[in-house]
Amino acid sequence: MAKIIPFKAIRPTRDKAYLVSSMPAYTYKRHLLEAKLESNPYTFLHVINPEYREDDKTQPNSRERFEKVKDKFNEFREAGTFIQDTENSFYIYRQITPTNTYVGLICGISVDDYLNGNIKVHEHTLTQREETFKLYLDVCQFNAEPVLLTYKDDDRINEIINKYLNTRSEYEFCTTHKIEQSLWLINDKEDIKTITEAFGGIDNIYIADGHHRSASSVLYAQSKRAQNPNYNPNDPFNFFLSYLIPESKLKIVEYNRAVKSLNEHSSTSFLEKVAEHFKVEKCTQQFTPTQGHNFSMYLEGTWYSLTAKKGSYDETNIVSDLDAEILSNNILEPILGIKDLKTDNRIAFVEGSKGTKGLEQIVDNEEAVVSFGLFPVSIDQLKAVADAKGIMPPKSTWIEPKMRSGLTIYDFKD
Repeated sequence: MAKIIPFKAIRPTRDKAYLVSSMPAYTYKRHLLEAKLESNPYTFLHVINPEYREDDKTQPNSRERFEKVKDKFNEFREAGTFIQDTENSFYIYRQITPTNTYVGLICGISVDDYLNGNIKVHEHTLTQREETFKLYLDVCQFNAEPVLLTYKDDDRINEIINKYLNTRSEYEFCTTHKIEQSLWLINDKEDIKTITEAFGGIDNIYIADGHHRSASSVLYAQSKRAQNPNYNPNDPFNFFLSYLIPESKLKIVEYNRAVKSLNEHSSTSFLEKVAEHFKVEKCTQQFTPTQGHNFSMYLEGTWYSLTAKKGSYDETNIVSDLDAEILSNNILEPILGIKDLKTDNRIAFVEGSKGTKGLEQIVDNEEAVVSFGLFPVSIDQLKAVADAKGIMPPKSTWIEPKMRSGLTIYDFKD
């Protein structure tokens, strides 16, 4: 049973929402980040990068840096860029891209759902990153980017959300990436009650994106509980900011690979080794995998179709049967010598949204020697791995929608 709560979001005024909201800072190349900071005094990137134009710099991810983040956030509030709602609300957030529409619910969700396994994970988290994010929460006391969670469609929830979609939104604007953003407030007590009760009947919630943010929120809550064993279970620190989207609205895109060397193989000897575990077919044009266990490969200006042979993978093991694992176990590690995808600098990851063109470009520009396209992981595969308490290979999925920062901020001091 999932426990969710409405909250009083701190959010930009209607006239500044399009200026404040931003992609996470780490997604911007340095020159683009500087251009955003230079040209837009309202962007949330100023909060995350509080030392812009300052000579006195602090260490990244330090308490001193996070103190400056907190101060900059308070500056935005004092200047009237942010307001805080006076009523507890759920927030409907919609993205319309050139190819898809994503609709879900922004709310707080209980850390106990994470601790008791109702919220299921499919990735390992790094202790150091967890501790860094926990320190951020300790100092800043707010959460600005929701964790992306998914659940099985529920008619009651969908009915209420669809009712609001037919009304005027609080925000509606388009980004330079041609993505329309809209936000609605749900503060009707009956609607809140219906949604809360509906989620109370949902046993399994799956993390789609944000494993480290959710894990650090849990660490933060546990530390607060340890400080006060008589804590109120409804205190804000017992919940973390989430965007809950039904499975039917979630999109999982493939996460492709590119490798910088053939590990002393010639192209001929490399193809011979690949053929031991794959049916190799040369293509006359760009090729995209058509089903699971089928891969595309781009090498020396030529496209190939690779189909894994029976016996090259374990069909009875949900993780071993994943295409990312098949590629690692049969090509990346034994032929190319890449044993750790997280640390080996010879491998790069290319989001599937860049398509075959992206795989061609990285090789044609001599940033890699060979690239591989994978078939997307299905939602059923992701759930099966999580249900089995398995861990997916690194960078197995590129999941959309990608959330923006600064639209609805969850205050732990509320």
